[in-house]
Parts: sequence; structure tokens; C-alpha cells
Amino acid sequence: MKIDAIQPYAKQSDGVFRSVCSLDCPDQCGLLVHKKDGKIVKIEGDPSHPVTQGAICNKVRHLAERIYDPKRLRYPLKRVGPKGEGKFERISWDEALATIAGRWKRLIAEYGPESIMPYSFYGNMGRIGTEGMDRRFFNRLGATELEQTICEAAGSEGYKYTMGGSFGTDPEDTVHAKLIVMWGINAVSTNMHQVAIAEKARKNGATVVAIDVHRNRTARWADWFIPIRPGTDAALALGMMHVLFAEGMENEAFLREYTVGHEELRAHVRQYDPVTVSGITGVPAEDIVRLARMYGSVAPAFIRIGNGLQHHDNGGMCVRTIACLPAITGQWLLKGGGAIKGNGGHVSHNAAALTRPDLRRGKARSVNMNRLGRALLELDPPIRSLYVYNSNPAVVAPETNKVRAGLAREDLFTVVHDLFLTETAAYADIVLPATSSLENTDFYHSYWHHYLQIQEPVIEPYGESKSNVETFRLLAEAMGFEEQAFKDTEEDLIRQALDYPDNPAYEGITLEELREKSYVKAKVKPLFPGRLRTPSGKIELYSKAMERKGLPPLPTYTPLKDDGDLPFLFIPGPNHNFLNSTFSNNEKHVKLEKEPKLFLNADDAARLGIEDGDTVRVWNERGECELTASVGRDVLPGVAVSQGLWADAPGTKRSVNALTPDRLADMGGGAVFFSGRVGVEKKAASAAGKKETS
Repeated sequence: MKIDAIQPYAKQSDGVFRSVCSLDCPDQCGLLVHKKDGKIVKIEGDPSHPVTQGAICNKVRHLAERIYDPKRLRYPLKRVGPKGEGKFERISWDEALATIAGRWKRLIAEYGPESIMPYSFYGNMGRIGTEGMDRRFFNRLGATELEQTICEAAGSEGYKYTMGGSFGTDPEDTVHAKLIVMWGINAVSTNMHQVAIAEKARKNGATVVAIDVHRNRTARWADWFIPIRPGTDAALALGMMHVLFAEGMENEAFLREYTVGHEELRAHVRQYDPVTVSGITGVPAEDIVRLARMYGSVAPAFIRIGNGLQHHDNGGMCVRTIACLPAITGQWLLKGGGAIKGNGGHVSHNAAALTRPDLRRGKARSVNMNRLGRALLELDPPIRSLYVYNSNPAVVAPETNKVRAGLAREDLFTVVHDLFLTETAAYADIVLPATSSLENTDFYHSYWHHYLQIQEPVIEPYGESKSNVETFRLLAEAMGFEEQAFKDTEEDLIRQALDYPDNPAYEGITLEELREKSYVKAKVKPLFPGRLRTPSGKIELYSKAMERKGLPPLPTYTPLKDDGDLPFLFIPGPNHNFLNSTFSNNEKHVKLEKEPKLFLNADDAARLGIEDGDTVRVWNERGECELTASVGRDVLPGVAVSQGLWADAPGTKRSVNALTPDRLADMGGGAVFFSGRVGVEKKAASAAGKKETS
């Protein structure tokens, strides 16, 4: 197959062009984009990519339908009806920019720059589009800062206490593992190439174990599924440690040379015997012993630590505890052994050069993005303007009823930059049309594999849409910002990000090389032998840094916080065909996913008179939603699991984040989506409908 290498791609009407998936997914696939008559007609995986090797998911395969969706925004809009109703009229970019700049200048003059706040995340993983010109702009403006902690903050902080940062095994090496533990990750749906590598390892004799709260696709694929009560993962890891030490399966030489605190840990875990841990986790004591013996005797052993288990009140400690396991048996010295929570530390770019914190004059207040509802309704002095991009907080943020009440404030001047008129955009005063990733120049690095990749525009911008970089350049001009930082091109930004002597893995990597090859592997060295970025330079089984912060210095199980006395722990996990709220408005993906379900244990359902297929009302003091019951043995008693963030179609109540708490996790200010409690009951109309049709 001929890959067109003539620049620029977007100007060519026909050809096959290398690209990269922009979705917030660890795999970050290499793509081949086919064009005919200037339009994308097919997207497939790039078989030459060393990790993703031509395999892609349905989300990316159907991406062209999203790009050419007739509902996509073509030009700027201004609100002409009440907030939330979605009534707008077309305006020009000049009017939109003048309106925004004029309003912001007045707010700054009267209330100061902290009256303005951005809200964004990684709806597009392009680095200069998500943490480049935008950060420069809001730093120079002096706006309230956003703490971007909604996804992996708690787990990353916990892992950092143990390992010094986001450093793990090279996923390409995990093909050599003989035991693979998928812990709290539905990898079949969210990290498919780790599954592909595990399949190769399994053909060479590896065993795959899945530990999760739900018998999801990954659990069904694994050789052994271990269901666990939500929020008790640290207890299970401690129970494994108890058995490993008690039965002499630890690697004493590794512990002495590469860790601190192993003797304290050995004494500490004596209290976590299998019977005690079974009572906490719901995992039978004999299974705890079997798992520990398997982990202690099979090597290399690899643990893929997922995002799910960190979305609890104790999420940071859960990840910190699991991260200690490879040290006990010395797995880090074996090719394919160890763990991955994330690998972003290995491929981190020059963030300061991109974001330019030096442009900010003085220290600004900050708001945790998990508490947007509180910030909009309670912060004093108040937020008076919100600029939303790369995110859809009216669906994805906790306590969405609070969020939507805040967005409905008539005195809140809201701007949304997006591809679609999202649930959040319906509350905006000004809506700006955004380009897709395939219309942008950007560079990417995965938080799982070690490759850097570049995106060149494959097609011309859709309608009047503009990228984040271009939009913030225009806003800077409208605000009168004259610094050179706002005149840098996309190429300038990429070069600045790549120029990073503090990360030797970037040595010699240039924009020109990325353009020539499309992807380049960072020069990542093995963690061991070597010095970690912990205070001791070693794996910290005992953390004095945690002790100084008032946290338990040794891995410890702490129960979830009190969330009331409703009977079910509610876990609103991801589904297979959406990515957060992305694709939830696409008809093909909705048909593939069919309908939002609530998975219940058959014993709980029988007690409540709920049958498979019934419509159920799920509620707590924060809100309610209506889902279809899926009754069986896929979850433990007392657990209710939903999948996916579904758009609220007319006449439906499907916003599961109406139920989730906006408390913060034990570390990093992370979200606790999975630590809320709910009640469940059969909706009366469902029962009546059944009688009418029987």
C-alpha cells in the first residue's frame, strides 16, 4: 500500500495518509486515513506501528462518521433562548471574539481575572491542543486555575509514593510474562492492545487473571475471574503479601537492594490473614491463598493496574498498595515483569515550555474540577465566566445536577468550544466550532507505550471550525496580549515541547524525524538497576513522605467513607462503544451499545421483585436515573454496575453522574465516582407495561 508522504496532506484530494488516534485511551493507535475527492472514506490501523500493529477499535474505525456528522457545528453561535434549551443563532467569528473579549475585559476591570475560569480535560490527547496555547492564555489572563484531577490523579499519586512517578514496564515486553493480572481494568474495552499482547503471551503459556467488581468483557476473557467488593483492592493486595511473606516467597535480595521498609511491611501484613481479608473483600480465603501462591511462584508476573479501582475514597492507597507487590517477588528485574499504572513519566515532554507558567503574575486561586457544581454555586467571590473545551462537564462531572444548576446561572457568561452542541454547550452564551484532530497539527505521546507520534492535518477544517491553538491565538489578540508566546506556530510549540534535556528519553528526537517516520520510540531505560525518583531512590514500601502528610506510611486498607445507608454500592464504569460522553450522540455507537443497563445480582433482584429487562429507578439524595436491569451473577450482592455515559434523549433519565459524589479521594484530589451508594426499585410503569403486553 502506498503511503502518501507529500506535504501538506490536507491539500491532496486522494491518497492514504498516516495519522494517530487522538482519543483519551492508553493505546494511542497508529492510523491510515484514506481520502477520495478530498473526503475521508476509510480509517484503518497502521500495520507498521510496532505496538498497535493495524488493530483499531470501532470508535476509531467509525470516526469519519463523527467528523461528517450533520449535527456537527459549522460556525459560531450565540444564545437566543433560556439557558439549557439549546436555542442559538449564527454569528461570525469576529462577533464571537469581540463579544468574549469585551465581556472578559469588563469582568477583569470590575472583579479581577480570577472571576474567569477554564474547564477542560483530554477530549483530544494532542499535547499542544490541550496544554499549549490554552495554558499560556489563561496564565497570562490570570484566570482561576483548574485542578485537572478527574481521571487518574489519586492512583498516580499513590503509585508515585511507591515508585517515584508514572514509570512502569514497557508494554511490548509483557509478551514475555507468564502471569498477567488485569486489576481493576476492563482492558478489552479500554486497552485492547494490552489484551492483544496478553493473547500472544497466553499462547506461550501465560495465565491471565482478572480482578474486578463486574464480570465484564475482560473478566469473561480471562482464565480466572476474581470478583471483589468495591473499594477493597488494597486489602486483597495486603492479603497476598501476608501469604508471600508467611510462605517464604519473597525475593530477599531484591528487597534489600532496591526497597526501603520491607521489614516493617513484613510485620505489618501479619494482620491481613486470608480469613480476615476474605471478610473484607468477599474473595474466598482459599482463592486469596491460591492467587498469592500463583503470584509468588510464576515469573515473570505482570500487573496491569486500571483506572477503575482508584475512583474510590481510598483509591490512592489502593494503587499504592498494589504497586508494592512486584517488589516483594523481585519482578522488576525480569523482562515482562513488574506493573503498569501508566508510563507518562517515561515520555513526559517539556511542559513548562509549552504552558509558560512564567506568564502568570502572582498566584491564582484554584478549583478542583470534580467540584465544578460547588464552585459555580458556592465559590466566593464567584466564578462569573466559564470557558469549556475538550470536555463536557454537564455529563462527565460528578453531581451533574449541581453542575447543571450552576451552568444555568444567568449571570454566568459561558463559552463552549466543541465539535457538537453538547449538553454543556446548551447552557453556553457563545458556542465556537472546533476542528477534529484530523484537521490539526499536533504531537502525541501515550501514557501506556513509549512512542511519540505526530498528527498532520489530513483534511481541511470543517466549515468555520478552528483548533484550540488558533482560537487562543485569536483570543490573545482580541485581549491585546502582545507577547511572542502567542505568536508561536504549531511547529514552534512542538519543537519547544521536544526540547527537554531533563528527560534523556527525548534525546535526538526532532519534529523533522517525527514528520519523516510518523512515530519514534523514546529512549527509555529499564528502571532497574537504577535510581528511582522517590526520596530514597528506591521503591518505598514505607514512605516517610506519606507519614509527613499524615497518611499511613505503610500500605493499609481503609474502608470507604460513609455515603448513607442505601443498600447498593454504585459503579458507573465505561462501556465498549463510547469514550466518556464522546460517541454517545452517534447513532451507530448507540445501536452497538443498545441501551444503558444496571447489572444486579440475582439474589438482590429477587428480593426487590426485579426481573431481567425491567426498567429500574436508581436514586440517592443527589439525583436519580432510569436504566434497564440486567439480572444475573455478574456482580456480587450489594453492588450495582452501569456502563457508559449516555446522552439524555427526550423523555429519558440516563445521566448516571447525577448519582455520583463530588467528594475527593485520599490522594491527589481525585474523583470518587465509584464510592456512592444508591437505592434501586422497579419503575411502576415498567411493571404496568409488562402486564399490558402479557
